[in-house]
Amino acid sequence: MRGTSSRNMLLAAFLLAPGLGLSQAPAQSKTLTVAGFSGQVPLILVSGKSYVEIESLARLTGSSLTFRANQTILTLPAAASTGTPETSQPAKSGFSKEFLRADIEEMTVIREWRVAIVNAVRNNYPVTEDWVARYRSAADTKLALAATALATESDRNGISLLNNEFSNMQKLSDKYLAMHKSQTYTSPDSLDDDPLNQQILDCARGLAALVVGGQFQDVSTCH
Repeated sequence: MRGTSSRNMLLAAFLLAPGLGLSQAPAQSKTLTVAGFSGQVPLILVSGKSYVEIESLARLTGSSLTFRANQTILTLPAAASTGTPETSQPAKSGFSKEFLRADIEEMTVIREWRVAIVNAVRNNYPVTEDWVARYRSAADTKLALAATALATESDRNGISLLNNEFSNMQKLSDKYLAMHKSQTYTSPDSLDDDPLNQQILDCARGLAALVVGGQFQDVSTCH
């Protein structure tokens, strides 16, 4: 089974994205095996430090990789069991407190971002890159924090919905930002009939219900 030490090993000691220039130092090749997972990946020792290619590690552990701007997020799968009675532990169910906290913070930023867009359109204010960028950066940071707080299967399922909500909010923001840049006329009530705006609202309501319930259930409007 994969415990705390295994998780720390995955996220800290052995992660290396390709292209960091290790060829400048003498390297020794070994292999890495992760407890609870079958198979192994090449491990390189450079100046006393151990590295593996992050894509290979993700394939070995069944993890998923998300690339956003200058961030790489590794989402770990459900804990694997070695089948040893002395060390196996029951899988946690429901959302963890850490993930719920991060989820609420992310949804708060997205709500403020959306409200700012709505108010600008309805009051015929310009949707400009400077203030849009502040909301986008804050939402991106909170989402990254949520991705590092995954501890249960519900957390791992929930992060995909949160990613979708962020992506849809980004699309809505980009849409009205582009309209302003091109000097396209925007009706003050255009958001009322915008299906993407409605989807973001419906997804937010669904995610709020998950927070109250404490268990993961799929929310179709977040896809």
